[in-house]
Amino acid sequence: MTLPDSEPRYVISVAARMVGIETYTLRYYERLGLVQPYRSAGNIRYYSESDIRRLCHIKTLMEDLGINLAGVEVVMRMAEKMAEMQHRIQEMESEVEQLRQAERGVKRNLKKGG
Repeated sequence: MTLPDSEPRYVISVAARMVGIETYTLRYYERLGLVQPYRSAGNIRYYSESDIRRLCHIKTLMEDLGINLAGVEVVMRMAEKMAEMQHRIQEMESEVEQLRQAERGVKRNLKKGG
């Protein structure tokens, strides 16, 4: 099952028009690994809503903030790492809470039995 915003739906020409860049630029971004569109059996690129948002973010970094393509790569990689770390922190916080609940249960049982 794919998430609605990750469902591939736009061919490269439509995606380029939506973002306001050229199709060759999208191909270049793909070669750099900045975006990985879905490829059909016929090798046609299809971009999802999340791909479009990512491309718009890249365009904003470059045009509005003046970051060059190498800098964009670093920013995007760092943002992905930060998201991974945040997810891991949430997992660890959940584990800590489970351990605290287990500890409280053990203490209650000791009080009842002791």
